[in-house]
Amino acid sequence: MRLFATAAKGTEPALRDELRELRLRGVRADRGGVHFEGDRADAARACLWSRVAGRILLEVTRFEARGAEALYDGVRAVDWREWMSARTTLAVRATCRSSQLTHSQFIAQKTKDAVVDGLREHLGARPSVDRDDPDVGVAVHLARDVATVYLDVGGASLHERGWRARTGTAPLRENLAAAVVRLSGWDRERPLLDPMCGAGTLAIEAAAWALRIAPGLGRERFGFERWASHDDDARTMLRQLREEARDARLRDGPTVRATDVDEQALARTRENARDAGVDLVVERADARSIEPLVPAGTIVTNPPYGERLEADRDLYAGVARSLRGLRGHTVALLAGTPAIERAMGCPSDRWWSLFNGAIECRLLVYALT
Repeated sequence: MRLFATAAKGTEPALRDELRELRLRGVRADRGGVHFEGDRADAARACLWSRVAGRILLEVTRFEARGAEALYDGVRAVDWREWMSARTTLAVRATCRSSQLTHSQFIAQKTKDAVVDGLREHLGARPSVDRDDPDVGVAVHLARDVATVYLDVGGASLHERGWRARTGTAPLRENLAAAVVRLSGWDRERPLLDPMCGAGTLAIEAAAWALRIAPGLGRERFGFERWASHDDDARTMLRQLREEARDARLRDGPTVRATDVDEQALARTRENARDAGVDLVVERADARSIEPLVPAGTIVTNPPYGERLEADRDLYAGVARSLRGLRGHTVALLAGTPAIERAMGCPSDRWWSLFNGAIECRLLVYALT
């Protein structure tokens, strides 16, 4: 099967490296995600283990679609009975660029019509649409008049781990946090600190990664478990994968600390860490006076940007002075404003352009000597 793992813009290199570590085949980064190949077990393993992916999509068909009729005919040509029955519910979402068809809602509607018309022809009845909780999610991407139709293997977005019931004012998605930690270069052995932890997402993702906690273990079921083709063999396969994931968890990991000046943020972090099943050192501390880690480790943080949080005028300068004193440490800053980089007063050793929602950020990594 040909599969595609979606990624937040800019995190494709992190997702590529992650899928290669999972020993998946044909891994190739592309705009918006990473291609790979495999069978249904490989797709399930990606859903269970990927910390960075947003969705895992199975490619069903690809064809030229220069207009509405060509789109309809291409989707209608697929035998959808492998995945759907008359009792199945479905939802269709669409994206498009550089094509004659320019309205994503129209593309989604035309795709839905083709799917249900084909099923009605074969089954004598048509499935229903359920946009909130469909049994089968269909995605169609139209680029340069070529349509690619996918099935959503995971179902709901994989960034939803099930533990983050409490968030702050500007929450960082779990899969973006996982990408930031990975791109920081952290080795999962030295200590790690987030000195402006908010709801604790960065620290929790780091601790869970170090302990080899499969992020999909907390999910009640994946999308493919609701497909018409999900039989006893598939159920046995998934049960074995889940058992292997539970057995892979480590008992102990490196020290991961989360600090903040806001007591409410610390309370949220403690509760989220408890629900995620990880142990953090959670303490009240000012990011303008960070104590060195022993041994020297990695600082990863997401300072307030100003777009959604009101930053103190001297915050960046104070944090930068504190960070520059941490000799031997690695510092990774998800900077949503150039003011953070200017405050550091030195060029980063490496950087990536990432998007936190609609906000374009730079992940700045400094190796302090």
